[in-house]
Amino acid sequence: MVQRLTAKLEKLGLEWAEKAPLAPYTSSRIGGPAQVLVRVFSEAQWLRLLPVLWDLQASFWVLGGGSNVLIADAGVPGLVVHNRYRAWRWLQQGDEALLWVASGTGLSVLARQTVEQGYAGLEWAVGIPGTVGGAVVGNAGAFGGDMAGVLVEVDLWHRERGRETWSPADLEMGYRTTRLKQGEPAVVLAAVLRLYRGDPEALRRRVAEYQQRRRRTQPPGASVGSMFKNPPGDYAGRLIDAAGLKGTRIGDVEISPLHANFFINHGQGTAYQVWRLMRLAQERVARQFGVWLEPEIQLVGAWPPEQVQALMVPDARSVRP
Repeated sequence: MVQRLTAKLEKLGLEWAEKAPLAPYTSSRIGGPAQVLVRVFSEAQWLRLLPVLWDLQASFWVLGGGSNVLIADAGVPGLVVHNRYRAWRWLQQGDEALLWVASGTGLSVLARQTVEQGYAGLEWAVGIPGTVGGAVVGNAGAFGGDMAGVLVEVDLWHRERGRETWSPADLEMGYRTTRLKQGEPAVVLAAVLRLYRGDPEALRRRVAEYQQRRRRTQPPGASVGSMFKNPPGDYAGRLIDAAGLKGTRIGDVEISPLHANFFINHGQGTAYQVWRLMRLAQERVARQFGVWLEPEIQLVGAWPPEQVQALMVPDARSVRP
């Protein structure tokens, strides 16, 4: 399969490499290699590549900004597509504006640029690593804002139906999830966002406030991002802290002493060390508070099925008495 795949990639004129390290492309600097890594820089390349991949029934995963994902130490079998398709343009400007954005565009960079042009709606996204495509898939958000609040429609390629336009309702956007994150076989090509005219100075002040709050509450350093979703009416970080786990370290990975929902890689951390800390947090919180912490991050690559299931399936201790 690999030989057939790489031969196709050659014919398509795409950049590719075998056994390519992925850790440098992730916010945690953790993860094994891709069996094959290919880079896509344009819509035309995406539209040539996707039908070929699905015709070959090739296993592939799309890598954006590398946040909110934990790549297995054994790496990712099959193909990893590094989405470098970056572009954006105004479809409409005025008091209400429509912005078209390619899926590989950096979310934080886009947010800064729209603020500088006096448009409100993405201030919450300044400082969030990752791409617009990944933000759509995971319904990224912060400070009370999220992608569901600004998304008008998404242009995607569906494995079974080809190119389609989906609304937020079609995506079934929920708290840090969508149909795409749950496994719908489709790839985001671009999105249209709705923003509103605002006072640039007021928007800059709001961004500065958010950044200050981030610095106070979120640790610097290499991390996957928020590890667990906040349970209803509570915060995952508070529960992990209350369980006495702040500062707990396995190998080179530590539950941050500043914010317990961030796990920091101090240099040579492994995905398995992160996994062990996640299980420790889940078990301790479940035992002490009867709450099961659901992962916000996505496990990618050659993980043993039992390790994935252990994080995803609550046990009896997660039921409140």
